[in-house]
Amino acid sequence: MADLNLIAEARKVFDIEIESLQKVRDEIDASFVVLVKAILACQGRIILTGIGKSGHIAKKIAATMSSLGTPAYYLHPAEGAHGDLGVITKDDIVLAISYSGETDEIIQLIPSIKKIQAKLVSITCRPNSTLERNADLSIHLNIIREACQHNLAPTTSATATLVFGDAVAIVLSEIIGFQPENFAVFHPKGALGKRLLTKVSDLMFKGEENPIIHGDELLKRAVIIMGEKGLGAISVVDDDDKLVGIVTDGDLRRTIEKYDNLPQLKVKEIMTKDPIVIEPDSLAVEAIKPMQAKEIMVLPVIDAERKPVGMLRLHDIVKAGIVE
Repeated sequence: MADLNLIAEARKVFDIEIESLQKVRDEIDASFVVLVKAILACQGRIILTGIGKSGHIAKKIAATMSSLGTPAYYLHPAEGAHGDLGVITKDDIVLAISYSGETDEIIQLIPSIKKIQAKLVSITCRPNSTLERNADLSIHLNIIREACQHNLAPTTSATATLVFGDAVAIVLSEIIGFQPENFAVFHPKGALGKRLLTKVSDLMFKGEENPIIHGDELLKRAVIIMGEKGLGAISVVDDDDKLVGIVTDGDLRRTIEKYDNLPQLKVKEIMTKDPIVIEPDSLAVEAIKPMQAKEIMVLPVIDAERKPVGMLRLHDIVKAGIVE
C-alpha cells in the first residue's frame, strides 16, 4: 500500500472517531446531570468495573477521577465474583462499563450488587441490554460505528466511553473547586507536584552545612570555609548575626584580578551587599526567576530576623525536577 494510502487510512480512523465523539457530545442529556449529582451526594466510594477493553477504560476513568478529587476504584468483575465484591457497600455507586450490556462477567455481579443495595449505573453502547434494564441509572452512548474496518474491534466505543468518563471527572472537579495545589498533592512525583509542594527548606543546606562568616573576618578565612562547604558561596553577617552580604566564587575571581594585598582584605570589603534572598517557607520554584534574571547560582535563605538559616543552589532545584 502506498504511503499516501496509509496516511489516508489513518485519517479515516480519526474522522470516524471524531464523528462519533461529536454525536455522543451532542446527545449528552439529563442522565449526565443525574450521574454527577449522584456522585457528589455519594456517602461511599465510586467503584468502576468492566472487562477487556472496557476494563482498561474503567481503570483509566477511576484513575482520572481520583487524580481530580473524586476517589474512585477499579474492581475486576471476575475477581468480584470470587470474593472481591466484599469491598462494595450500600453507600457505594458502581459504574459498570460494557459495550453490549450483556458481558457475562458483569451480568453475574448484578444480583449481588442489588443485594448489597449499592447504586448501579450502566454505561453501554447498545440499548435495552440486560445491564441497562437492571441499572438504577443508565448511560447510553450512541456510537455510529467502530473505526475498525470490520466494525468489530472496540475503538470508537472505547474512545467515547473514555471521553465521557473524562467529562464526568472534570465537571466534578470544577464543582468541588479542585485546584492545582490539590492536584499536586495527588501527584507529588510529577513536575507540577514538585513545583507546588517543594519548599526552599526541603532543598537548602542548613546547620553545619550552611557557610556563614562575619564581615570583619579576613578573606582568606572565607576562602577556607567556602572550600570546606563546597557551595560556591558564603553568607556574610554583622554583629547581630544578620545577613549583610554574600561572597561567591565569582567575587573571589574578580578580587584576585583586582587586588594585590589579598591576605589583608576583609570579607566586607569584597562582598556583594544586600544580596537577593529567599525565606525557607517559600516554594523553591519562586527562587528560579530571580536567580536566572541575575545569573546567580546560590541564594542565602533568611528567617524573619534576616539571619541566614540556609543556602539554596540552583543546581539542587534543577536536580529535584522542579525545572523541566
